[in-house]
Amino acid sequence: MNMASHKDIEFVIFDVDGLMIDSERVYTDVTNEILAQYGAEMTWEMKAGLMGKPQRPAAEHLLSFFPKIPLTIDDYLAQRTAGQDARWPYVQLLPGVARLVTHLAAHGIPIAIATGSVRRNFERKTAHLQHVFVHFGGYAVCGDDGAGRGKPFPDVFLAAARALGRAVGPNEEGDVVGDAEREERARGLVFEDAIPGVQAGKRAGMNVVWVPDENLLSVQSSQVTEQPDQVLRSLEGFVPEEWGLPPYDDMVAQQSRTE
Repeated sequence: MNMASHKDIEFVIFDVDGLMIDSERVYTDVTNEILAQYGAEMTWEMKAGLMGKPQRPAAEHLLSFFPKIPLTIDDYLAQRTAGQDARWPYVQLLPGVARLVTHLAAHGIPIAIATGSVRRNFERKTAHLQHVFVHFGGYAVCGDDGAGRGKPFPDVFLAAARALGRAVGPNEEGDVVGDAEREERARGLVFEDAIPGVQAGKRAGMNVVWVPDENLLSVQSSQVTEQPDQVLRSLEGFVPEEWGLPPYDDMVAQQSRTE
């Protein structure tokens, strides 16, 4: 799917977990270590409903599948936090992320982060990856920053756009948004890996590139009610000029040599 050829993007917003860093593997491993104590396991069908949500609603959703397990939401979150904190210093960037972020920053394209993660977790996940995350210049909206409702609501993406100085208006969607605000929102591009994030981006009136895990694509592609504008297997497949963004410098050089 590719609906990008007519777009003219002026600002870009990134999700983090599963899109920029390989943290979804950590979430899965830690959660299943906790559930294994009770002879249970999280399937991909269950995980699909958790991705992109703030941590407490996600925990409530997960534990709803295991009503007989004597584990409170607070106990689960405490165990999960401890297991994740031990792994965050080793989480790696996903393919294509460093190249895209550094390229956009080098060309002066405004970029921001919009994540459902609480700020303490975001900082722990990215502290060792500052050679990439430094390019965001502090423009990061986290799940506990008071931006509004979590994904699939549009609030976090609109807050990130406002942080970049874009006149996108309040956390509203549909007919209540003015024409000028709607046009401004349409100048934004969102990168997401989770279904609630795709929904949030589209409800924010922005363009969305969906980069799902193959497991997610197989279990939930039919449930995408708000369709993304493009689907990629990896950010390595992103072509900036299809969106009115500057082409990668090495591609420009290669084209010059062939002319």
